[in-house]
Amino acid sequence: MKFLNSLITLSMTTFLVTASPAAENLTGETAYPGGAIYLSMAHLAEVAAEADIADIQVSDGQTLTNSVQNVAAGNTDIAGTPFILPFLLSKGRGPYSKLGAEKGAELASNLRVLYPVTLGIITLYAYDSKGLNGWADLEGKTIYNGPPRGAALANAHAVIQLSTGLKEGDGYRGVQVNWGQAVKTITDGSADAMVLPILIPDTRITAAVAAGNITVWSVPKNKWDGEGFQRYQRAPGYAPFTLPVSEMDLGPGVTIKSEDGIFRGIAGKGGDVVHKDMSFDLAKGLTKAHIDTLDRLKAKAPFAKNAGFGIVDVVRSGMCGPNPLKYHAGAVAAWEEAGYQIDKCAKP
Repeated sequence: MKFLNSLITLSMTTFLVTASPAAENLTGETAYPGGAIYLSMAHLAEVAAEADIADIQVSDGQTLTNSVQNVAAGNTDIAGTPFILPFLLSKGRGPYSKLGAEKGAELASNLRVLYPVTLGIITLYAYDSKGLNGWADLEGKTIYNGPPRGAALANAHAVIQLSTGLKEGDGYRGVQVNWGQAVKTITDGSADAMVLPILIPDTRITAAVAAGNITVWSVPKNKWDGEGFQRYQRAPGYAPFTLPVSEMDLGPGVTIKSEDGIFRGIAGKGGDVVHKDMSFDLAKGLTKAHIDTLDRLKAKAPFAKNAGFGIVDVVRSGMCGPNPLKYHAGAVAAWEEAGYQIDKCAKP
């Protein structure tokens, strides 16, 4: 309840601070409260107003597929996005298939990143009462693996196949429900296991553990080191995530299992993006406000210290490679003046 109240307070603060006079009036779109991509935007609205850089009118609970297109078309100033969406937009695929490749590529070329965010790490977990011993026990089981469509489900499908060789409908049965029903689905026992993105700590696991002890499994090291996982770690919108199990603070009642004390998982990557025509000074100011207050940002939610804030190397941030996004030139200046290195492949 304390964490929920802090998020509500943060949400209220975000909209209250926008009443302050500021140099620019901007529109922002982001996801529902509770995740890292919402937190980054809410925090930016707060600190940008404090620094008299911009007054960001934030609309949360948005469908980010649409938000990305709104920024690319110049209809919204800033939006949160999983990096997979600009990739799909650039190809005119998935939710952007009606646009076609040419129009999609044109729109995607307008997008620029201010800073990256870790959206979640795809992970296997189950109640101890289910009697599972890890990834090798998933054959024939029912697995809750995300909402009916979207990046989380595609990621779960890929990670399960890479870890076990199993495909949904041919090796296991998948269950999909929207995020609003996630905790109910986890706790009602309708699934034998979950393969879902988590934060560290994770609010869904914190709520679910009230119904019984839970075990979380790392991707097996031999699978992680194999060609399939090594290739998937650089897929657009994803990045490798590792952390000592000793630092995996998922709360009481949760056991983390790894054969060598290192937790491994595929992280979904994203960030807040703007139009390429945003002025250099404004993009620099917004990014500088983010960088200068990273300690405050990481203190705003228990998971924030593991949400990739302040990490800009190309591997762990999900930039470069097949990701078509580049940083805004103003953002590059802010990061480099703060002492961070931005690789050439991520520069516009």
